[in-house]
Amino acid sequence: MLRYGLTGGIASGKSTVAAILRELGFPVLEADRMAHQVIEPGQPAYDEVRSIFGDSILSADRRIDRSRLAAIVFDDREKLNQLNAIIHPRVEQEMVRRFAELESGGTRPAAFIEAALIFEAELHKKLDGVVVVWCLPEQQITRLIERGVSEAEARRRIAAQMPVTEKLALAAEKIDGSGSFEETRRQVEAFATKLLQSSPDR
Repeated sequence: MLRYGLTGGIASGKSTVAAILRELGFPVLEADRMAHQVIEPGQPAYDEVRSIFGDSILSADRRIDRSRLAAIVFDDREKLNQLNAIIHPRVEQEMVRRFAELESGGTRPAAFIEAALIFEAELHKKLDGVVVVWCLPEQQITRLIERGVSEAEARRRIAAQMPVTEKLALAAEKIDGSGSFEETRRQVEAFATKLLQSSPDR
């Protein structure tokens, strides 16, 4: 079973591509969900995150309040690096475990992990390739504004991410998310066909 990453800039169409892949029968894991799970009470990262960032990040039920944590790390590169050093290795472990589970559970030509920070977290080193979804920066800004984000905040979020040109240079497959849903779907279906044709089970 091939293990692929799925990434792209914010509001580039990554979630749309993930949904199409699932519809076509490919498992798509979510790194965000894994990252949330590893900081739950009783999980190994919980005590580490709490010891570094303090009890002010806890909600009334003693869970880590992700919005409070995000407010601390968003503008502080050093604190963000500390947090990533705790979470990324555990997400990677969980990703490897889940992929192995999928592989042992049946014959699938490929499975995916959707993550915003595949290259930044160096997850790509554990994968057979990465699919990068992209669109023009002005489209990202328009889409974020449509989600209720101010233009200044949209530009800040885009600027905070790894440039899409760098991601595309490392991509095994590129999906242009700038067009209609139908155009995006055609590209994903073509990639899916390629994966099925290269499967050793055929």
